[in-house]
Amino acid sequence: MRIGLAFTSLYFAFASIADMPPEAPTGFDDRSNGVVNDETHQADQERFEEFDTVQDGLGPLYNAQSCRECHQDPKSGGASQVTELRAGRLGPDHRFQNPRIPIARGAEIISGRTLVNDRAICPNESFPTTEIHERVPQSENIRTTRISLNLLGDGFVEAVADKTLIQLSRKQCRSSDGEICGQVLWVPVVEAPGHTGVGRFGWKNQHSSLLSFSGDSYLNEMGITSRLFPDEITNLCNTVGEPNSTPDQDGMDDVDHFVRFIRSTKAPPRDTVLARTPKAKRGSVLFAKIGCATCHVQTLQTAPPGTKINGGTYTIPEALGGKTFHPFSDFLLHDVGTGDGIVMAVEEHYGRSVRNIKWKNFSFERLQATRNKVRTAPLWGVRLRTRLMHDGASVTFADAIRRHRGEASGSSRNFYELSGGDREALLDFLRSL
Repeated sequence: MRIGLAFTSLYFAFASIADMPPEAPTGFDDRSNGVVNDETHQADQERFEEFDTVQDGLGPLYNAQSCRECHQDPKSGGASQVTELRAGRLGPDHRFQNPRIPIARGAEIISGRTLVNDRAICPNESFPTTEIHERVPQSENIRTTRISLNLLGDGFVEAVADKTLIQLSRKQCRSSDGEICGQVLWVPVVEAPGHTGVGRFGWKNQHSSLLSFSGDSYLNEMGITSRLFPDEITNLCNTVGEPNSTPDQDGMDDVDHFVRFIRSTKAPPRDTVLARTPKAKRGSVLFAKIGCATCHVQTLQTAPPGTKINGGTYTIPEALGGKTFHPFSDFLLHDVGTGDGIVMAVEEHYGRSVRNIKWKNFSFERLQATRNKVRTAPLWGVRLRTRLMHDGASVTFADAIRRHRGEASGSSRNFYELSGGDREALLDFLRSL
């Protein structure tokens, strides 16, 4: 890899630092970034933290009872050590196939999704002999875990223009002579049938819209249906009408409150004490010099206020528009040698009607190319995480860097060719993020 690429990737914006838009607010103070007032933000946070029960529509299959259960460190919306299980297999044509998981002693087959839920609401008093827990069959020999993601600051990520990510991908390919090329994936915007956006949320970039992402998670992680995802995974043991989540007096349902909470969160702040040390500053320079900043892009800018996104369903507000922020990610898909072999299941992430709609720019074929790719992990807030990489299997920064292969081979090799002091300086820089 050419060293020049690392420096040019450190800041994607073509303007000088002095010409950059104002900084996005950062902090772990439970206060709004300005999208709504603090009182509204805290009320939305309470909805995000609320535990759902069977009477609320929980299940029948689920992983958690609240959003906070998987997104809580160091505050609601943050990352966690919680992982989810996914599975599948390669067919005779060497293409990924979704798993077929029998439940209720084989009475029903769960298909159309790669997620394997760890919990179920029955057997219970009403269904004492109905057993619907999912177990991975021996035939599904592709298996992986994925760690829960940070959501703090994702309102700024959503507000990045599609063209910014497209240009970044092209710039990577051109500058590296094809060695590093982040894949741009156009994905459906569930709330705007027929419209697509550049994916940026989830380990496989399955969503470009936070509303789509929230509706997807509510159904697949908690088993609660909404206007966006009205169909249960299974109707066994189910006694609550659909959709489970309905509008309240303000005309908003749970998913609306979740997404407003996420859009109102501040970006994760750095450890300013450590960041000011000469050692961490030297590590920042080395991080760029050895090529890490090619994919872990330090700085991005959001589109101007008033820009319509998500198929025209959302207008970027003043609080999110025209801001500079520092996620240390390009939000593109790369093969870094740790891909889990899973291709996203369209029905799981976009609903059962997805195949009946003509989605602009969306290609089922392109999904197969994502099998061994994952989204570049944003490094903002990484100092607070004890488990790293998409599967949470790395517990030290050095181990995570060692696991980087594929497009990241050069950067990983460059790290281990540094002197011991320089390696430690770079690790100090990571500890400051």
